[in-house]
Amino acid sequence: MYPLVPTAKQTFEFFLVCVRLSNVLLPINAVRLDERTNQIYVLAGEEIEVLIYPNGKVRFL
Repeated sequence: MYPLVPTAKQTFEFFLVCVRLSNVLLPINAVRLDERTNQIYVLAGEEIEVLIYPNGKVRFL
């Protein structure tokens, strides 16, 4: 079985999200690539959650 790899669009958007979060000095506490949905989940600070879809769309929860 091959390891799950994010899409190029996801990788680029993940980088931008990390830069934005670090600009406001928020720690990135967790990052997960969901095997079922192929979405990247980011937990920053204590309450900021970000989903990055395979097509590169970013959603702040």
